[in-house]
Amino acid sequence: MDRQTELTLIDELLALKETRSAFLDNAVSRNSVDHYLSIERFQAEQEKLFQRCPNAAAHVSELPEKGSFLRCEVGGLPVLITRDKSGGVNAFLNVCRHRGTRLVDEASGCKQRFSCPYHAWTYSSGGDLIAAPHLQEGFPGIDVKEFGLRRLNCIERFGFIWVWSQESDVEHIADWFDGVASDLDALEIATMKIAAEDTPVRDANWKLLVEGGIEAYHFRVAHRKTIGPHFEDNLSTYRMFNAHMRSVLPRTSMRTLTEAGREAWRLRDHANVLYTLFPSSQLLVMQDHIVWVRTEPLSPSQTRLRLATLAPTIGPDAQDKDDAHWRQNHQITMMTLDEDFTIGESIQANCGSGANATMVFGRFEGALGRFNDAVESALTAP
Repeated sequence: MDRQTELTLIDELLALKETRSAFLDNAVSRNSVDHYLSIERFQAEQEKLFQRCPNAAAHVSELPEKGSFLRCEVGGLPVLITRDKSGGVNAFLNVCRHRGTRLVDEASGCKQRFSCPYHAWTYSSGGDLIAAPHLQEGFPGIDVKEFGLRRLNCIERFGFIWVWSQESDVEHIADWFDGVASDLDALEIATMKIAAEDTPVRDANWKLLVEGGIEAYHFRVAHRKTIGPHFEDNLSTYRMFNAHMRSVLPRTSMRTLTEAGREAWRLRDHANVLYTLFPSSQLLVMQDHIVWVRTEPLSPSQTRLRLATLAPTIGPDAQDKDDAHWRQNHQITMMTLDEDFTIGESIQANCGSGANATMVFGRFEGALGRFNDAVESALTAP
């Protein structure tokens, strides 16, 4: 973010602390419990959010050279991401065009062509069908151009490979990141590396897991034995950038800042900054590293998460801190997030009990209401 925004956010948080006030929305909001249970809604979210909106599917360091590839899922679709001979990135459905078997079984690697394990139809890293046994004899007159891999939209930006389906209303990627692009550029994520990661599956709806990180109301209670004492009680701010959100959660050290040292104020030194990049990624920006949380819904009540600690490869932090330092930080983060995820599982288990028809979000939990508004808008958009 730019310097003026950084100082404005610090001033805002210090003022709230001084007046003993939370960051308040105008009204209480609600969200139907059925939104966390409905299979019809889950399927609509997969199609209209996770398949049609850009998803950060991979970090650029995972495709470091020409021929690099990895497979993943985006919105329940099997996806193959490649870096072709020209160095460009591509995303395809990981499905052979002959009989539909999975083309690539390896999680990742490096090669320029992919041969189907069923009948050896072979494709280039650019998705073209380049060979098949007995092709002319068995398929006379076939136009091989029609049998290239099904291509998905794919771009490389902000240190990630973004993937979304061809049937998308997102015509201009710049518009999608309007308002938050400069913040993401400033993070220089492309210069970072994945220092540690975990991929847990939690028994909770994906929205519950997102909601658990965008308010500070629970910090002093749910995290009382871990990070709670280091953060202000029920104090945070947020801003929306279309469907994306930037949340700021100040640590207790922010209260020590004095006007005399204003030129040296640095938000990351005294707060966690959380970017919720709709629909599937969150970036938890801390003092010397970033944690990337990727959300992959599996069912209305189950979600796979990818939690990757991104460490700098240039600058003083890269020189002074070794891999053990980043792994230790990753474990601390996992311990804290697991506390949130366990509560999310408890909420999910009780959603069908009939105790509550709606979730109630207080005025200092306004970020949750706005996040669910973004979900609703995406689902109802023409």
